[in-house]
Amino acid sequence: MTEQGAAIIVKPGTVSFDDLARVLEGAPVQLDPAFWSRVEAAAEIVAKAARAAAPVYGINTGFGKLASKRIPPDQTALLQRNLIVSHCCGVGPATPEPIVRLMMALKIVSLGRGASGVRRQVIEQLQAMLARGVFPLVPQQGSVGASGDLAPLAHMTAVMIGEGQAIVDGSTASGAEALAAAGLAPLTLGPKEGLALINGTQFSTAYAVAGVLRAHRLARAALVTGALSVDAAMASTAPFRPEIQSLRGHAGQIGAAATLMALLDGSDIRLSHLEGDERVQDPYCLRCQPQVAGAALDVITGAARTLIVEANAVTDNPLVLVETGEIVSGGNFHAEPVAFAADAIALALSEIGAISERRIATLVDPALNFGLPPFLTPDPGINSGFMIAEVTAAALYAENKQRASACSIDSTPTSANQEDHVSMAAHAARRLSDMADNLAAILGIELLVAAQGITLRAPHLTSASLVAVIAALREHVPALGADRYMADDLAKAAALIEADALPVAALSALPSDPFPRLD
Repeated sequence: MTEQGAAIIVKPGTVSFDDLARVLEGAPVQLDPAFWSRVEAAAEIVAKAARAAAPVYGINTGFGKLASKRIPPDQTALLQRNLIVSHCCGVGPATPEPIVRLMMALKIVSLGRGASGVRRQVIEQLQAMLARGVFPLVPQQGSVGASGDLAPLAHMTAVMIGEGQAIVDGSTASGAEALAAAGLAPLTLGPKEGLALINGTQFSTAYAVAGVLRAHRLARAALVTGALSVDAAMASTAPFRPEIQSLRGHAGQIGAAATLMALLDGSDIRLSHLEGDERVQDPYCLRCQPQVAGAALDVITGAARTLIVEANAVTDNPLVLVETGEIVSGGNFHAEPVAFAADAIALALSEIGAISERRIATLVDPALNFGLPPFLTPDPGINSGFMIAEVTAAALYAENKQRASACSIDSTPTSANQEDHVSMAAHAARRLSDMADNLAAILGIELLVAAQGITLRAPHLTSASLVAVIAALREHVPALGADRYMADDLAKAAALIEADALPVAALSALPSDPFPRLD
């Protein structure tokens, strides 16, 4: 992708995570003009099939179990319109606007491959809606990820044809009103166009892409909070030595250990207990960070590879093979790759939170925290300190553990058993948002607790990079003395985690960037 004005110019097949992140942030999308000729060639093949006598699924037939029903040419437009409104069966809260934007952009990328048979006007309608702030109201629930995300994508498509509801400037309007306010006219769908729009994995993929981007940011933040906890607990950095990691060979582990070593380099706290420390080994939550955080990073990276392929994929049915002029039925709409990727991301989110919660528990426990006061309060007894903050972290981790169960192994046959195996990708991907919220809060609590522990180690100081991180925190949350209302502290710390503020602060004092990238 390249930029042209405020829009991102998409080249289907080469879309990157940087591009998708910009769409989530609000950038509109336009198809690279070089792809229009292929789009138009595929549309002409579909138009010829619609005029011919031979039945072709989804073009002059009914859908799903009704595929044997022949539709006369003069009812083609009605067929497509009825397909859309009948499939608008979503329930639940509205999908957040950034996810809707990304879903629309992913549909442009998929249709832009020129294998779906839609006219240029269909893609241009989506582009114009993105550019002019017309975002369909898409209920979050109703997809099983089989013939694509039928219900969510139908709600998106309904607005394109002047039906359904949309969000414009924060207010709900009918699809027709939203289009009119944006200076757009409702689209009349041609042969196969409704089917091309609602077949596909773009709803599930949008949620999963947002999930993998957040998971990677949170994994980076967890390396910072984990490093802070190491110094707060006066733990050893020997387990992070590169020789240990290379003997195992996992890339994530090697990268995580290198990041931890870079963050802790130059710590006076570490130097203060190199001699005379009676402890032989630290708890796993401190010592095994490269193995756990690294494995999570490897899982996130693997899921990302799957999702970037899916983001560039054609996932509707039937597909138009421009080179041969054929229209072929297949199953690219089945969202199993997205479901597997989302399940993997969920496991990583859960485990990053699990080991962070154990570090929090270690630091507040006077039996484990190597000389710090109970619950890290200077005056325990009259003050409870971080006692209940640790309980909150445990509660959030428990929620994430329960949500991490695999969704992809559940299949409920639908559509009169025509769709007899489904992926459940939609809610596999959707839950990642709540899980990431929980993990950000857990890491925010670890940030508060570990920073407090390091402060209590004075006059010894941590490394320059971690001093910078604590300074960034202290701009928003002071150190804890006497007990105070803590909910605001937790919210501010979680916001810093979400904003990627910890790696940014650490990098201000580091000679180079040691953090793993999502390439």
